[in-house]
Amino acid sequence: MQRAIQALTLLASLLMLQAALLAQKNLPALPPALFDEPYRPQYHFTPAINWTNDPNGAVYFDGEYHLFYQYNPFGDQWGHMTWGHAVSPDLVHWQQLPPAIPEENGIMIFSGSVVVDRNNSSGFCKNPNAPVLEQQAVACLVAIYTGHTEKSTNGEPLQTQNIAYSNDRGRTFTKYAGNPVIDLHLSDFRDPKVFWHAGTKRWAMVVSLPKEHKVRLFTSKNLREWGPLSDFGPAGATDGFWECPDLFELPIIGEPGKKRWVLSVNINPGAPAGGSGNQYFVGQFDGTRFTNDNPPDKKLWADDGKDFYASTSFSDVPDGRRIWMAWMSNWDYARDVPTSPWRGGMTIPRELSLKRLGNELRLTQQPVVELEQLRENAFSADNLSVEAANRLLAQRSFGESYEVEVALALGKSSSAGIKVRTDKQNEATSIGVTSKSELFVDRTKSGVGSMNANFPGRHVAPMVPDAGVARLHIFVDRSSIEVFGGDGETAITDLTFPYLERHGVEFFSEDGNATIQYLKIWKLKSAVRY
Repeated sequence: MQRAIQALTLLASLLMLQAALLAQKNLPALPPALFDEPYRPQYHFTPAINWTNDPNGAVYFDGEYHLFYQYNPFGDQWGHMTWGHAVSPDLVHWQQLPPAIPEENGIMIFSGSVVVDRNNSSGFCKNPNAPVLEQQAVACLVAIYTGHTEKSTNGEPLQTQNIAYSNDRGRTFTKYAGNPVIDLHLSDFRDPKVFWHAGTKRWAMVVSLPKEHKVRLFTSKNLREWGPLSDFGPAGATDGFWECPDLFELPIIGEPGKKRWVLSVNINPGAPAGGSGNQYFVGQFDGTRFTNDNPPDKKLWADDGKDFYASTSFSDVPDGRRIWMAWMSNWDYARDVPTSPWRGGMTIPRELSLKRLGNELRLTQQPVVELEQLRENAFSADNLSVEAANRLLAQRSFGESYEVEVALALGKSSSAGIKVRTDKQNEATSIGVTSKSELFVDRTKSGVGSMNANFPGRHVAPMVPDAGVARLHIFVDRSSIEVFGGDGETAITDLTFPYLERHGVEFFSEDGNATIQYLKIWKLKSAVRY
């Protein structure tokens, strides 16, 4: 019965989406194999059809996680930026809703955030079902986004900060008549992230000045009137544009009661793997100014793969966790990936903390525990040689979507690891560790890679094994690999496009005899097909 209800809910959602899109333009009908296309992720969020990039407005409200995202209602290439919308009860099963905030009057809706205005500081929160004379203030959702005008009155692009509000749990938004709420008359001024700062009892906004490699902080009492606080930057990586900032406080693992603030800034281009990526700074925020704990030239990367960008964290998560997601692609080739009728998707949601490595704090990322509900057909083994593990794995198929936990003792090997989505022609994505204290993902032989010269590659991150043992947590989906090393202090996210029917898994060891201390593999059920 539950699956039948889920199926009807999904069908109704898709019909609502198609009706909304057809109302905007004469679009083709949804294909009959929707959500079962060859490269369609089975437990990552992707839109039913068309282009998506940055996640926006991640927030928990009234029993639902809301994910808004940059969306083109009219095609599978970037353009006509509108906020798409999906909701989930558990961060795993997403129901796609009609677009939330549309492009209008020549103003595209660029990235931003959503907050729960619990005390009606904005004056926008009303009970839509109560008579006008009996209206009582209630909590509502307020979106803060960048409005992008391609040609303003002087013929140049213009980016301003704007707000919209919803009194029906995010299903519809009303744009504020007094927009824009911040206008610096700049062509590049975007991606506001707003949060409530308890210490100063006011709203704070961090927004990027991309070309200046800075973020600017603003404050407000009512979400409508904003004043400047301070700037941070340039610092860290400054080779490309700074975009999609986020600012939040995190606990330190193993140090009860101690916390530090993290300023996340996405940069394009300039990431270690090439193209777009995510850097972060660790420090303190006093409600007015962010202070970096590290020297200004110190570069810290949240993910050393090619496909982790425009990260944003969820506001108001009820148990206090800090969870974020990112766009799982790269501006180097996002327009070229071989998917249809959609293009673009999100990483799995990840819980964040800080961990002290030596004298420095580092960001850690762990897959949210809610993903465990997808596990089935567990396989486990302990204390194996590579040869013994491969004999066991040769008898099994884990399909196209699975999860791996493994502890590798490198011994005297120069490198060792696991190959996923393999075939008899030696096609595979290789995931491993080296004697040089590195974690790597090699997708040079992972399948389709000729769509763009910047796609194939081997991506490397620093990782120091614990007493000679490297612990890896790996998520494989139809067109992606996400690898977490140790306690999640190292991460590599890469898209892959294997040729069909590549289901093999095998281990490798070079110049030595690495051993497998423990191994667990689960097939993962689809979260999109009921």
